[in-house]
Amino acid sequence: MLKVNNINVYYGKVEALFNVSFEVGDDEIVSLIGANGAGKTTTTLMLLGLTEPTGGSAWINGKDRS
Repeated sequence: MLKVNNINVYYGKVEALFNVSFEVGDDEIVSLIGANGAGKTTTTLMLLGLTEPTGGSAWINGKDRS
């Protein structure tokens, strides 16, 4: 299970993600789509631990990722 609640990510003074929230349940398959600059890569990097969120929380299989 993946739960993301009000995640914010900045690159310097540039806000890349603002209050992003979503849930993915067990045995679900989802796709993250959007226009260029929508935050798809930043969301993925945050979930992988390669970018730190400045606010909000992310839980992966019950473990706090934020």
